[in-house]
Amino acid sequence: MINVLVERERVESLGREPERVPVLRSGSERQHVYRCPVCKTAVWSTYTREDVLFVRAGTLDDPSAVEPDVHIFTRSKVPWLTLPESTPAFATYYDTGKLWPAESLERLEALGSG
Repeated sequence: MINVLVERERVESLGREPERVPVLRSGSERQHVYRCPVCKTAVWSTYTREDVLFVRAGTLDDPSAVEPDVHIFTRSKVPWLTLPESTPAFATYYDTGKLWPAESLERLEALGSG
């Protein structure tokens, strides 16, 4: 699945408003997955910040406009899937401060501490 990180204020639901479903993460932490109330497809998620959404790229108006710039949680990747060597890949997550472009870091900083 491909997700894009987008500021909540830039996301508009064009159909039914997704329903929030709390999901346990490690320990007692929760993330919230927002699902279509009809088909239950995950549309977006929040993790540590409510103002930044992990939007499922397949739900965008033009999903083909999105290409991965990083692969995360590759530890659970199926063996037959080959990831391109030109795209950084991480077993879990990564340090955004080291990998993200300056413009993206500035947009995140402009949101405040979340």
